[in-house]
Amino acid sequence: MNISFLIVLLFTFISCKKEELKGEVILKEEIVKPHVQPEGKPTNMDSTLVLSFRNKVLTDFYTSTNYRTVWQSQEKRKIILAELNKAGEEGLNPEDYNVKSLFDFEKKAASLDSVDLAKYDILLTSSLQKYISHLTNGKLNPRKLYKNWDLKPNEINLNTTVAQLLQTDSLVYKIEQLKPNHLVYKRLKKALQQINSFPKDNFKSIKFSKIITPNDTNPSLIDIKKRLIYWKELQPKDSLTPIYDEETVRALKKFQSRHGLAADTKIGAGTIASLNFSKTQRTQQILANLERWKWYPKQMGKEYIIINIPDYKLSLVNNNDTLRTHRVIVGRAKRKTPVLSSKLTQVVFNPTWTVPPTILREDVIPAILKSRSYLTHSNIKVYDSNGRIVSPYEWQLSQAKTYRYVQSPGTFNSLGMVKIIFPNRFSVYLHDTNHRDYFDKIDRSLSSGCVRVDNPLELTEYILNDGVNWNLEKITETLQNERTKFVKIKKEIAFHLLYWTAWSENNKLIFRDDIYNLDADLYDKLRN
Repeated sequence: MNISFLIVLLFTFISCKKEELKGEVILKEEIVKPHVQPEGKPTNMDSTLVLSFRNKVLTDFYTSTNYRTVWQSQEKRKIILAELNKAGEEGLNPEDYNVKSLFDFEKKAASLDSVDLAKYDILLTSSLQKYISHLTNGKLNPRKLYKNWDLKPNEINLNTTVAQLLQTDSLVYKIEQLKPNHLVYKRLKKALQQINSFPKDNFKSIKFSKIITPNDTNPSLIDIKKRLIYWKELQPKDSLTPIYDEETVRALKKFQSRHGLAADTKIGAGTIASLNFSKTQRTQQILANLERWKWYPKQMGKEYIIINIPDYKLSLVNNNDTLRTHRVIVGRAKRKTPVLSSKLTQVVFNPTWTVPPTILREDVIPAILKSRSYLTHSNIKVYDSNGRIVSPYEWQLSQAKTYRYVQSPGTFNSLGMVKIIFPNRFSVYLHDTNHRDYFDKIDRSLSSGCVRVDNPLELTEYILNDGVNWNLEKITETLQNERTKFVKIKKEIAFHLLYWTAWSENNKLIFRDDIYNLDADLYDKLRN
């Protein structure tokens, strides 16, 4: 029975030569130990060499080879070494994968004795496993870094994957499949190439004193022009003047657009802050974002909504085609919007709003203490633990946190006219707003954690996908009666609430403000 099982297992791995490694990777305990049949003439090794690495996954792998070397193919060794050597293109550090030692072994491969052949083989396997793990899940664990990030690990069985790589005739292609394949990740890799092509900079910080407008004369404009020339927004000049001329205005507008600033030609504190970023800081920002994208789901879904928190933008994507985009308002720094993946499940028309604890403590109770009329003006009803309505004049501070505060449906409701639900442990959701003028602001980190969506009715109509019962006309009729109605979303639409501050577009570097101050800290953790 055991012999039959091994034959079936061996046939499975041989047939894997014809299969593609799936993009959705699975990092789980190495419970199944693949049977690995080494190619060529393997060298026997002392098991203590493997055990000295103190790595259970590595030990399990060589147990499955009966403690024999597996990298007899010089061609495959060189492909792996080349891949590890260019790990920097993925935002990883080649030094993490013993590149120097591996190349030293390879130079002497033909003359190595059996012990050194074994050492080389084990080190190569160990480095490859580590590289695959970093490619598919990143170096760091976001679940340990951030309390408000809820991302499932991209699981992968390292030993099964290495066994498949060993037996493929398309090693370069199969390794490429293990990398994140989302467009943003590819654009980040492009951004890294682009910024590495810039020369070393040695600019001094520009100090902001007052807003500079077109035709102004200001001594800081000479340094500003140097920065714009460096970032290729302005053509190089033989001499620079301190005048904010028309050519500089055009260059600055392009710079502002690339950085998500108001392209109003005014040189204010925000523009100066962006100009003061050095090449090194921008490179580190790109590397931090490459790490994040290794944490994100490898398969977003056939149809999905993706929100980039620092870009204040929602995109609806179907079959890799962006069908619509919406401006959004996200949580401010003290009440951050969480990062998560889920799926859309329900639409609520004319929602009520139950005030959450943080907003109750920091906003509502202080407002009531200033004036009891706040409750009436805000259309908020207060309920005690028995479900009885408490009038504004019965309200007591000593009982304030035991009450339930519910805002009735209507145009003045904080959630607006519609709410879109996706399961998550943070109790956040998408919703309309009674402050639609906020969407015209450049900095839209203004909410208490939930995401407000511009033009939500058009998005809702698309999501419900029912031209008869839930077209815009029917939706408007439902909203006019001001009664709360729950509607199940029948379409399978994944939902991703993510965070990235850099990418490349049309061969231009794009940056956004790191509104939650995550980039520099993440880079430090990656390199230390």
